[in-house]
Amino acid sequence: MRAKYYDLEKHMAKEHVGLSSRFREFVLGWQDGVVNVLGIVLGVAASTNDSRLVLVAGLAATFAESISMAAVAYTSTKAYGDYLKSQIEKESREISKNPEIEKKEVFEVYFRKGFRGKLLNQIVKKITSSKKTFLDFMLREELKFGDHDSSKAGRDALLVGVSSFAGSLVPLVPFVFLNAGFGIIVSITVSLSVLFAVGAVKAKTTVGSPLREGLEMAGIGGLAAIAGYGIGMLLGVTLAS
Repeated sequence: MRAKYYDLEKHMAKEHVGLSSRFREFVLGWQDGVVNVLGIVLGVAASTNDSRLVLVAGLAATFAESISMAAVAYTSTKAYGDYLKSQIEKESREISKNPEIEKKEVFEVYFRKGFRGKLLNQIVKKITSSKKTFLDFMLREELKFGDHDSSKAGRDALLVGVSSFAGSLVPLVPFVFLNAGFGIIVSITVSLSVLFAVGAVKAKTTVGSPLREGLEMAGIGGLAAIAGYGIGMLLGVTLAS
């Protein structure tokens, strides 16, 4: 029975926690790429009215953005892994030096969950009888740490970088086929539509209202569009004068 339970636990972690983490990283990179490059291309389009300059600026921003996001994902994953290792070592030392105090913390956790009497004592004894089980419990219940694998920092960086690159192309592609004036309209329309769709899918995959999440993500993109276009117009007027 123990082996079957362990396999089920691994399956749940792989199929659900892992999928949730990858989807979160995808949304992070995609949204960042769309929103940032949308603001940049609209600013350049409004100030120059030249599709070629828009493409040059947009492509430069796309590569810089995707590389930057990948680097941030890599370093943050590694940094969190190092922090988690330090906390594991600290908690392990506390269990070795002050086992009775740590046992009282286990007791308090299950007491608050409503366990009493003999059953409560059996649970505490079972958890604290193995240092590994004891340590895992303290990390999850006291420190609220979940599973983390810093060896996957490269995978996280690749996923965020590629999704950021793909997202950055969304507001840029219309300027390949259209002049700056029409490109602005199509770029805004397509980008906000895609952001709304991603937000809605995110809500269906996790929790929340698809309409609310979609509007929220599109709203963020809309603010970037307004800011980029407004700055571009101001710069265009300034350069013209």
